[in-house]
Amino acid sequence: MTAADPNEEARRWLERRVGRCHAAMRLGVEEEREARLFGQGRTVFHIENWGGFRGLVRLALRLSLMEGRGLRNARAVQLRCNDFVLPHLPPVFQGYTLLHLSDLHLDMGAGMPDALIEAVDGLQYDACVITGDFRAKTYGAYQAALDGMARVRPHLKGDIYAILGNHDSLRMAQGLEAMGVRLLLNETVALRRGGSVIHLAGIDDPHYYRADNLEKAADPIPAGGVSLLLSHSPEIYRQAASAGFDVMLAGHTHGGQICLPGGIPLIVNARAPRRYCVGAWRHQRMQGYTSVGSGASIADARFNCPPEVTLHRLLQE
Repeated sequence: MTAADPNEEARRWLERRVGRCHAAMRLGVEEEREARLFGQGRTVFHIENWGGFRGLVRLALRLSLMEGRGLRNARAVQLRCNDFVLPHLPPVFQGYTLLHLSDLHLDMGAGMPDALIEAVDGLQYDACVITGDFRAKTYGAYQAALDGMARVRPHLKGDIYAILGNHDSLRMAQGLEAMGVRLLLNETVALRRGGSVIHLAGIDDPHYYRADNLEKAADPIPAGGVSLLLSHSPEIYRQAASAGFDVMLAGHTHGGQICLPGGIPLIVNARAPRRYCVGAWRHQRMQGYTSVGSGASIADARFNCPPEVTLHRLLQE
């Protein structure tokens, strides 16, 4: 008897999980190495996919003797708190709290999982949401990122919901779900409490892969229902507001990661106004929050933009 091809088995699992078309499209883009810089996604140039840029940034930090300080900054994860006031929130959800993690980049460097574990231990919340980018690079091996998440997972409480980012491979989905991380890949789940419900939707990466299907994710949500959206990048804020979401949680931008004094980013790498690229914001009736993330990308360093984990509390007006 011929042994089963593990790659073929994994592909079949993905097709069952997300559908044949979604799996084929996402994996096809991942395999198109020549499209990494140009030709994919809503932005024209994907600087995070340019290996030469990483080398230039690291060299500049080394020559300026700032490499060590930047590394220490990247491990000093801070706790931020944010409130969303929703007039039609069911009373039983008053004070319901979400732990928001983003841009973990767990295989970026030694100590990255440990810094995140230290930041989340002891926090009180009802569920955890992760807005993508478990892996450091945008291509290649991903097992180290899964291993890092396996270390973090026991320190997270309650249900965990996540989406994939532009650094993540769809092939990571099976490993993440095996450790109890429920991926929302253009899907919606109902969060229930005391006979009432709010709706949590998540879309696949809208930045590079353009694998998002907002219509599919939003369709199960009834009119008037409280709805929250997980999107890796904030750049679909207009579409999300038009679709009627009350809250949108995002990441991707790192808040700039390397900023001028005062937290002024040199680059945010998202096709959206900068007011949507860090912290709390509002577009029409939709409230949003873009996390600066707990990890680091391109260079394992941060300046004037400390990493974060965020507690979002839902409140009635």
